[in-house]
Amino acid sequence: MRVAALYDIHGNLPALESVLAGVRQARADYIIVGGDVVPGPMPHETLATLLDLDIPTRFIHGNGDREVLARMAGTETDWYRKAPEPWREPVRWTAEQLSSGDYRVMASWPTTCFIEIPGLGDVLFCHGTPRSDTGCFTQRTPGDRLIPLLEGLDVSMVVCGHTHMQFDRLIGGVRVVNAGSVGMPFGEPGAYWLLLDPEVQHRRTPYDLAEAAERIRRTEYPQAEGFVTHAILRPPSEETALEMYSRQDQEQRA
Repeated sequence: MRVAALYDIHGNLPALESVLAGVRQARADYIIVGGDVVPGPMPHETLATLLDLDIPTRFIHGNGDREVLARMAGTETDWYRKAPEPWREPVRWTAEQLSSGDYRVMASWPTTCFIEIPGLGDVLFCHGTPRSDTGCFTQRTPGDRLIPLLEGLDVSMVVCGHTHMQFDRLIGGVRVVNAGSVGMPFGEPGAYWLLLDPEVQHRRTPYDLAEAAERIRRTEYPQAEGFVTHAILRPPSEETALEMYSRQDQEQRA
């Protein structure tokens, strides 16, 4: 069984379309959508594309999906109260674009899912960590801090996302793989995803960046130009992202 893991799409439909072409070319039997389908510039179209797939697909929610759902329900979360306005605006705008049907679909998504993949064993798919959709760790996070997050899971592999960077680590006997981001990567431009067949294959799918940029600019997304620059044409480097996450970790631990 070949499983494609698509994480952190963030409403980037052009990137998703290119990845889905790669998924079909790889003859994947199953797709896991690992959270943060939204917020982003083409939210309804992105969700509709995923729901219309003829490949069996399972969804889990990410923190972005959860925050959008909260706005649609009229709930002000602790994150929303404290977040700076440039972070809140995409959540608010995305919530206004989605329908009640979209809400019902997204509200049904669980936080994790398990699949047994021949050659890999029991695999747990989560968004951030198995304990939290906002839990954050990278390829540089010390392993001794991560072992408690994996204790008692009884799985051979964990697949995650959230930090938008691919990695493959062994932590306390559990292989932990980050699928990267389809729609908002850190590193070289492109759309990043994961294929388990049962070898672990980190994929990066190039796509027409100029065309994608124009499609995004034609939307009413309030941060369209910033998204084009920082998610499509010139994403921040992995080193920049790792330094950012390191500062955030130090601030939280202070």
